[in-house]
Amino acid sequence: MQVQFNSDSSVMGTENVAERIEAMLHTKLARFEERLTRIEVHVRDENGAKGGGDDKACVIEARPRGGRPIGVTEHAGKVDDAARKAANTLAQRLERHFGKGSRHGHDPRPDKMM
Repeated sequence: MQVQFNSDSSVMGTENVAERIEAMLHTKLARFEERLTRIEVHVRDENGAKGGGDDKACVIEARPRGGRPIGVTEHAGKVDDAARKAANTLAQRLERHFGKGSRHGHDPRPDKMM
């Protein structure tokens, strides 16, 4: 599973933040790694230097093999907190997504061809 990290210029210490978030994602999503091709992470400070509560946003998009992307967005006062909330939400959505196919014992519906 490849992790791609993107941030805006107002998120300071980007390299260290990227390493922490990537490590946290590998831990939280380890059980789905073989079913995902890529994870894209986007972090930003929505109001820049103005400050304020819950102004850090984290968008995480997971790309399941042969399926449509699943994305989540969370906000918090700190980038790490927003990423942790987004990773938890994504893990829940992936559990539902992958769990449905295994519970029903059939292949996922192929995309319609026109």
